[in-house]
Amino acid sequence: MSRSGLAKLCLLGTVVLSLAALTPATGQQTQVPDLSGGVGGWIHGRGTGFRPVPGSPAPMRQDPSVPFRGGSDFRIGDLTNPNLKPWVKEVMKKDNDEVLAGKVQFQSSAACLPSGLPLMFSYPNPLMIIQMPDKVVFIKEAGQEVRHVYLNVPHSPNLKPSYYGESVGHYEGDTLVVDTIGFNAKTFVDVYRTPHTEKLHVTERWRTINDGKELEVIITVDDPDTYHAPWTTRIVDQRVEEPFQEIICAENNLNFGFFDLGMPVAEKPEF
Repeated sequence: MSRSGLAKLCLLGTVVLSLAALTPATGQQTQVPDLSGGVGGWIHGRGTGFRPVPGSPAPMRQDPSVPFRGGSDFRIGDLTNPNLKPWVKEVMKKDNDEVLAGKVQFQSSAACLPSGLPLMFSYPNPLMIIQMPDKVVFIKEAGQEVRHVYLNVPHSPNLKPSYYGESVGHYEGDTLVVDTIGFNAKTFVDVYRTPHTEKLHVTERWRTINDGKELEVIITVDDPDTYHAPWTTRIVDQRVEEPFQEIICAENNLNFGFFDLGMPVAEKPEF
């Protein structure tokens, strides 16, 4: 999408925000909060895993015996986390052992594959939010990943599992509440490559704080076949000063020069 196209979408979001919305709970009019972030969207120093919050089981963290130094270092999850089911620890131990033995760590963003939820929140790419009367659209700057949240509707019956599942939402005062189910099991939960099942259920609460300068997201992750109990994390994003850019993952997949993560490449011209 071009910058002019994004600017038009931002303008549309601003127009929508000037309208009143009906809350499904009370039927009363309320002002829709502006989550757009402006021309550049929102960004956060992600990539370090999800941070724990008081009263919740801890998310995955780096194995303290294998410190993460950044750069080309790989992330190794701490398998002493008591919230993981036994099968998850077995899968992750095998993966950790292979990575420590020299295997290239899989990263959906580098392989031009959808990251899914909540892993989407771990990458440092800016996020644009477009608010419309019937849905909210999330656009990640890199990889052309677009996520739709449909407003004031129930979940569809007999969902076909997909990378981002089905997201439905509604506004509660100054907060956008999003409920997502219907995931496939082809993505990871976090940067430590924690697997999940199709029972994954993600709830998000989005609102601006600090006079609209920051975006707060409270995320609750529940998968009874992966975790003993749901866990929650909090993310705070900042407004991006630079214009939102179009970055085509398929055209940059091999630019690192170190390895090929399996992106199909034509061996000869087709025209």
